[in-house]
Amino acid sequence: MEPVGSLVAEEPERRRGVDRYEPGEGCLTRLVRLPVRVVVLVLVVPVRIVWDGLAACGRALYRGVLRPVGRGLSWLGHVLVVVPLAWVYRWILTPVGHGVAWTARAFGTVLAWLGKAVFYWPWVALWRYVVVPVGVAIGVAVAWLVRCLVVVPALWVYRWVLTPVGHAFRWLGGGFARLVRGLGAGLAWLGRHLVVLPAQWFYRHVMTPAGRGIAWVVRGLGAAVAALVRWTVVVPAVAVWRHVLAPVGRAVGTAVTVVARETGAAFAHCWRVAGYVSRAVGRFLGTLLRWIFVEPFRWVYRTVLTPVGHAVRDGLWRPVRTAARAVGRSVRRALGAARLSVRQTRAELRRALFGAPRQPERPAVPEPRREPAVPQARTLGKTSGRDVSPPPRG
Repeated sequence: MEPVGSLVAEEPERRRGVDRYEPGEGCLTRLVRLPVRVVVLVLVVPVRIVWDGLAACGRALYRGVLRPVGRGLSWLGHVLVVVPLAWVYRWILTPVGHGVAWTARAFGTVLAWLGKAVFYWPWVALWRYVVVPVGVAIGVAVAWLVRCLVVVPALWVYRWVLTPVGHAFRWLGGGFARLVRGLGAGLAWLGRHLVVLPAQWFYRHVMTPAGRGIAWVVRGLGAAVAALVRWTVVVPAVAVWRHVLAPVGRAVGTAVTVVARETGAAFAHCWRVAGYVSRAVGRFLGTLLRWIFVEPFRWVYRTVLTPVGHAVRDGLWRPVRTAARAVGRSVRRALGAARLSVRQTRAELRRALFGAPRQPERPAVPEPRREPAVPQARTLGKTSGRDVSPPPRG
């Protein structure tokens, strides 16, 4: 019986190539494109304008409000939370933790030593010097008693009682085994000639021919039923699929593909066009708002506020700042002099009450080794290394 797939395999490759569809620019595409783009453009332009407006508002809100507020909150949190917590951790919790750790370590060392002295060392000494010697002595005594009372009698019973009895049982068991083996051989011969050989003959000469006949009948019935199903169900179904459903499905798929592709292209094209329109509208509104609100404030800032600010800075702020700096330097110098005088007074009081602090003893410096003096070189008017003045005239 031929498989169902052979009906499709018999079709030549040339016909398959004809049935394949390659998309292109057809009348259906051109007919769908323009109405879809018009409808999509009408629907997309308001959405794009609203979207661009919301995006611009969000960017302005982020730059003008959220970012400064976030930076202010970050600085405030750093000043009010992080810096105090860091100071507390560094100057309070860290020293306290070090002290607690040192105390706990010392206390743990003391407790460990006490625990060893009270619980460990006495038990070690008791085990080493009392329990182990007593246990060894008891073990030796018990081993000698067990050998005398149990091992020696057990060896005598095994050698003179159990061994002869075991030999007798082995001889009796050998005879019984030979008897059972003979009975088993006889029963096996009877079973083979009374059961196995008749069963083999019945299977070979009766059941095998009957099974082959039944299989031939079943095979013929299966072939007839398969041929009937093929020509009544499979062949009509394949013909309907090939000549009706496949062309209709290809046509519907082509139409759906064209409509979906053109709809997607129309959405992309209209989104770009709506972007251009939204950009033009946004630029117009931005220019209008700039000329109405920004330019007047800019003109006021440039022509009024900037000269006034420069005049205030040069005429008022800089002299005040210079004077404040001079006053600050004078105050710092006065405070430094007062602090130095206080330190000197405190040192004098301490020296007067408790005496001068004892200076650390310096190590004795060994005296330099004396070397013989080197005579100077002779010059005019000198006869040796030392000056010789002429004798006085009488």
